[in-house]
Amino acid sequence: MDGAGCIMAALKRKDRTASLKHERHYYSLGYTHIIGIDEVGRGPWAGPVTAGAVCLPIARDDLSKLLKGVRDSKKMTARQREALDQTIKDVAITWGIGSASSEEIDDLGIVPATHLAMRRALEEATKDIDFEPDALFLDDMLMPELRHTHQVSLIEGDSRTLSIAAASVIAKVHRDEIMLEFDAEFPHYGFAEHKGYGTAKHLQALKQFGILPIHRQYYAPIQAILRGDDSFESAAEGDEA
Repeated sequence: MDGAGCIMAALKRKDRTASLKHERHYYSLGYTHIIGIDEVGRGPWAGPVTAGAVCLPIARDDLSKLLKGVRDSKKMTARQREALDQTIKDVAITWGIGSASSEEIDDLGIVPATHLAMRRALEEATKDIDFEPDALFLDDMLMPELRHTHQVSLIEGDSRTLSIAAASVIAKVHRDEIMLEFDAEFPHYGFAEHKGYGTAKHLQALKQFGILPIHRQYYAPIQAILRGDDSFESAAEGDEA
């Protein structure tokens, strides 16, 4: 394959829709209501960690076509995510979103707070339905507090599995909307641009304007600012903005 062909193949792989292989396999075993759950925002210095929960109609033959382009939200542009957000919600049997605030992250730690956001998303998704989920698909984690429900942990699940990818998209769109609201409230911090992640601009704003209630004091960069430690250099944490 020549250089141009390699580039086109790479672009095709990058833009492809996440697979339904795992959902279809579990559906064939009798798991008819699978809920994919994923989180966004574990790494930022400010704002909530947010999770999505999505139950897709696995039996639909046209499901991949309806959700064409849905994949790991980090590999999509903001415009692509926003264009598919409502489609996911319209196609889904049920969906939910949950968040844990910066205060809860400070109180609990990031992993328990992430689990809290995921439980809230699941509760939102299941509050008005007349069935119990048969299985939860999770991105490289398990939730011991939900041991009564069958769980499947999939490495890089948001890239490989459509239910998890769909959850990641609706969670990302929702969290970005929250950060845009914070940007309007605190315009000097650049939240619309970096969504609370660690950037040079964010660090400069912290040094110039101080720490806000939405900043996570649990995190080392914020602790350094609180100590008056000017030696700390900005470094992005977690997934991309």
